[in-house]
Amino acid sequence: MLDTDTLKVLHLSMGLPKPTHTAGEALRYMENAKGLLKAAAIEDNIYLDKKPVREAFGTAYLAILEALNEALIKKGLTRKELPKSVDGYMAAIKKHLSINNGKLVREFDDLYEALHIAGYYRGLFVRASAVKDYMKAAEDFIKKILP
Repeated sequence: MLDTDTLKVLHLSMGLPKPTHTAGEALRYMENAKGLLKAAAIEDNIYLDKKPVREAFGTAYLAILEALNEALIKKGLTRKELPKSVDGYMAAIKKHLSINNGKLVREFDDLYEALHIAGYYRGLFVRASAVKDYMKAAEDFIKKILP
């Protein structure tokens, strides 16, 4: 299997547009988020610097959006039809990914509130165990929608 960078070069060399929302992009974002945390110092279960934690949460949230985009494209949506807002993603999840089950929408909403709002914008998480729990929840959500 070709990696993402090789696919992009191949597409460009063939005169095709640069691919977006390729398989594995969401997991690549998650690996980047984890890398940001590995470099951050922890003392007594507390991250000493909020900046890398905030960046990791922002990157993890982007990983979730990439996974949702990929899953929605697999369901037949075009790039132009992809959601442009949180409410749009919730509606798309309800319509295309969890037709008879609202659990996925609730899970996305929880991750949005924790990762994007509390973690990235407000920088409320510094306890290492809480950060690791939410990073695991983000990765589990991605694996759930991209089997």
